[in-house]
Amino acid sequence: MNKTRAWISSLRLRTLPLALSGIGMGSFLAAEYRVFKLTVFILASITAILLQVLSNLANDYGDAKHGADGAGRIGPDRGLQSGDISLPEMRNAIIATTLLALLSGFTLLHIAAKGDTGLLISFLILGLLCIAAAIKYTVGKKPYGYAGLGDISVFFFFGPVAVAGTFYLYAHALKPDMLLPAAAIGLLSCGVLNINNMRDHLNDREAGKKTLVVRIGLAKARLYHIGLIAVAAGAVSLYAFLHYEFPFLWLFLIASPLLLLNIKNIATEEPGNMDRYLKQLAIATVILVIGFGAGVLAGAG
Repeated sequence: MNKTRAWISSLRLRTLPLALSGIGMGSFLAAEYRVFKLTVFILASITAILLQVLSNLANDYGDAKHGADGAGRIGPDRGLQSGDISLPEMRNAIIATTLLALLSGFTLLHIAAKGDTGLLISFLILGLLCIAAAIKYTVGKKPYGYAGLGDISVFFFFGPVAVAGTFYLYAHALKPDMLLPAAAIGLLSCGVLNINNMRDHLNDREAGKKTLVVRIGLAKARLYHIGLIAVAAGAVSLYAFLHYEFPFLWLFLIASPLLLLNIKNIATEEPGNMDRYLKQLAIATVILVIGFGAGVLAGAG
């Protein structure tokens, strides 16, 4: 693996569509209430991408430091794992990405806050928490990802923070039922993490990385996966039911076949063959968001 390919691998570009799903869902909700602003959408998307890249780089760095990315790891090779990227180089990349995320986030808040000091301060604190969570997942003496708390963090930041937070930047207000689609995206994102952790559970156990899968075992992790997708589907369906005015609002159901296929695959496949289903669930999540958005826009039009 050459240097360029090593860096591209470490960026984990396939994770970016999932990172944008929450921004997309929050933006479609903003369109439903006619408060969508293109500038906010672009800056929120850039910030989300930078935070995801930061998380990916920090994950590589932390796992390399803790020995979790050893020779027995399943999945795409990483730059640190292959030796094409050094620890100091990765550390510098993490610092640079953090600074870019701060710059993008500050610009987003400056434009979205419109002089609202409370919003500015609140979201500044939230943004710093996002950065801390991205880094501390695997980095440090006590990374929370090694204690089985990754699912909670992913649900919170990919769900309520991404979806409801994005809507709030548009509208400066929030409706409680928006937590339903927010929860759906958070749960599906947890599903992606769960597949990753099922794939890596043997290597994680040896490295002392006590993910939720390592703690509860593979059989229960499969059942947990079914529950994540089922509750996510129920949450977005309940939102559609509560807001039902036109049949287009149910267009998100176009993701159902792929979600059901993912459940089947995870229920029957061996962990070593699960890597392809990470992408499958991420694509299903994006399709759900696009279907939801198409329905909302059709109704708004």
